[in-house]
Amino acid sequence: MIVVTTENIVGYKVLGMYGQCFGVVVRSRGIAGNLMAALRSIFGGEIKEYTSMLEEARRHATDRMVANARLMGANAIVMMRFDSSEIGQTMSEIVAYGTAVTIEPIA
Repeated sequence: MIVVTTENIVGYKVLGMYGQCFGVVVRSRGIAGNLMAALRSIFGGEIKEYTSMLEEARRHATDRMVANARLMGANAIVMMRFDSSEIGQTMSEIVAYGTAVTIEPIA
């Protein structure tokens, strides 16, 4: 499946559009991860526990979005975006979304 952040895919034409597809992931760091992150925040710098958690959450959200698009009959996703927010003080929500389309190479 081709996933792009642009409206068009060079060398392909859109044959059909199925609408919005998305994947949602909500993650929480365990108590130990939150404690380590709190200690790191005292001294400043990157909080690697949260960076790795969010990278993994983005991958899972993207995988779920692709699965959603496949169920719709699409073979590509255009205009893909991420959104994120916090739920409470310990959870992060990551949403990957885009437009599910069918494409074919331009002859």
